[in-house]
Amino acid sequence: MNNESTLIKKVKNSDEDAFKILFNEFHDSLFRFIAYKVQDGEIAQDITQETFFRIWKNRKNLKAKKSFFSLLARISTNLCYDYFRHKAVRTKHKDQIPEFGKSHFDNPEEITQAIAIEEIIKNLVHEKLPEKCKIIFIMNRIDGLSNQEIANKLNLSHRTVENQIYRALKILRSHLEKYL
Repeated sequence: MNNESTLIKKVKNSDEDAFKILFNEFHDSLFRFIAYKVQDGEIAQDITQETFFRIWKNRKNLKAKKSFFSLLARISTNLCYDYFRHKAVRTKHKDQIPEFGKSHFDNPEEITQAIAIEEIIKNLVHEKLPEKCKIIFIMNRIDGLSNQEIANKLNLSHRTVENQIYRALKILRSHLEKYL
């Protein structure tokens, strides 16, 4: 069997088979490591996948002399911190953030109209926004990430994120004029 440093060198050179070997070797233990921290299997699976995605995305920077699991642990721990930080913000502001499909109106007619408009907005986001614009808008408005967090995650400038959100809002406003 190939040793870990040889596999890391191969991954650094974009060898997908070597990456699959490392993935299969470390996936379960990483998942358990994360699940212990977040106490939620679905979130743990998401963070596990994101960890491996980041390894592959940044494979050119891998160091063969470092322990692969320690690298996985460091990345996943940072992702867990991000998860808990976002969860805390959402919890703190949950009364101020309306949920999709729910409304704060008392009148049944207003509820029906609000749900219809939400559905129209969801469709517009998915049908009218360019892909990059849509991803950034969803990360900001639905996932609650700040512009800087989005810029960091997508390796974009803060200004690019601001411009894409502005662009999304402009497109949505132009299509929603007749409804508002």
